[in-house]
Amino acid sequence: MLSESERMASAHELTFRIKDPNSKPRSIAVIALDKASAAIVDQISHEQWRGAHFFTSLSFSTDKQPAEGQSQAMQAWLNDLAGRALNLVAEVEKSDFVVVITAAGEDARAVSVIADACAMFHKSLLGLVIPQDDTSDKDIDISLGHLRPHSRMLVVAHGIDYIEVMLTALRA
Repeated sequence: MLSESERMASAHELTFRIKDPNSKPRSIAVIALDKASAAIVDQISHEQWRGAHFFTSLSFSTDKQPAEGQSQAMQAWLNDLAGRALNLVAEVEKSDFVVVITAAGEDARAVSVIADACAMFHKSLLGLVIPQDDTSDKDIDISLGHLRPHSRMLVVAHGIDYIEVMLTALRA
């Protein structure tokens, strides 16, 4: 008697399989939260990607002249690899989901601003913490603490290879 796996791999069952690719690429915003992770994002961006957009920093500005009856509004900007400043909210809106990367021990509190933009458009936020050579468990815990409240999935990723495999699995 054949097992279920053996039966599903049979030539007869193969005739029922769909021969087209199972999915289209996703648009993914990959955002570095600190200088150490910006170098990692820059290195990863040189690979062949179908739908990933890479950003090396996040900055903020305030509207000096708010419209009458409105409070002073803070705007967040993402800097892409070419150095252009792009509106965070617009980039999140056109992405299928957002991946944030931080080096363990670095200040990752800016993730809350990105999470607010994701919440506006019901986009998932995935967090990756990258331990460095001299990183302690306490440093990793601090970074995880910043990302945990906002991330749908949170991973301690050991090395650039792991990040590339993860982005590939996410169909970037």
